[in-house]
Amino acid sequence: MTLRDRIFDGLADKFAASLYGATRGELRLALLDHLLPRTLPLEGQPVLDIGGGLGQMSGWLARRGHAVTLAEPSREMLDRARGSLADFNVEFLPLPLQALPEQAPGPWPLIVCHAVLEWLADPKEAISVIDELLAPDGHLSLMIFNRDALRFSNIVKGNLGKALDDRLAGTGKRQRLTPISPLTHDQISGWLTERGLVIEHVAGIRVFHDYLRERDPDEATLTRLFELERRYCDVDPHWRLGRYLLYSIHKPDTSGSSE
Repeated sequence: MTLRDRIFDGLADKFAASLYGATRGELRLALLDHLLPRTLPLEGQPVLDIGGGLGQMSGWLARRGHAVTLAEPSREMLDRARGSLADFNVEFLPLPLQALPEQAPGPWPLIVCHAVLEWLADPKEAISVIDELLAPDGHLSLMIFNRDALRFSNIVKGNLGKALDDRLAGTGKRQRLTPISPLTHDQISGWLTERGLVIEHVAGIRVFHDYLRERDPDEATLTRLFELERRYCDVDPHWRLGRYLLYSIHKPDTSGSSE
């Protein structure tokens, strides 16, 4: 079967409800709010938000003084983002990642690409495209869906055969939201190294939450859980089982010559 990039036209409601309408979405945003100011230089520079979806991160950045360009291939998702971000300094581009070197080449001092690569047929090539867009001495915030966490989750659920056969990826059909290209840390680390990009920090997003037996914990439990997530999100080995892996990446400026 030939994979195609997953575009979310017709799925905006399901996407919003599944990813942001529950505690897991609240936790994801809370952890980003905890981590990004500590791991990225956020100094009001222009930002390219690749695959920005419903605009959560674009809004987060715009509220902190950044001029944001949100690129999203789904017209439906982009319309939702445009409506919710009407009062912010955000430009909207109805474009996939692959079109950005021609349409929005930058170079960009800061790029955000969260939960995008796992929906692409060729995520390795996407790293090359992002590198092309990123300015020398620029920074990238990259978040990917963790294949190892997906395997562990299937084992917890009793899907042992699926885990043994490594049948973890989604097909991109119907309304299922299992990524077509879940990725491992070793893949990401290898691809970034090939491009000369440096990982400065890595953290797991939702290290514990998705393995709870209780699917609807009370407020007291959630408070303790959120504290555990903040405390251990970037502590080895816990971060390695985050449902998502969040990378802060630097592109060294190699333009200068030594004398």
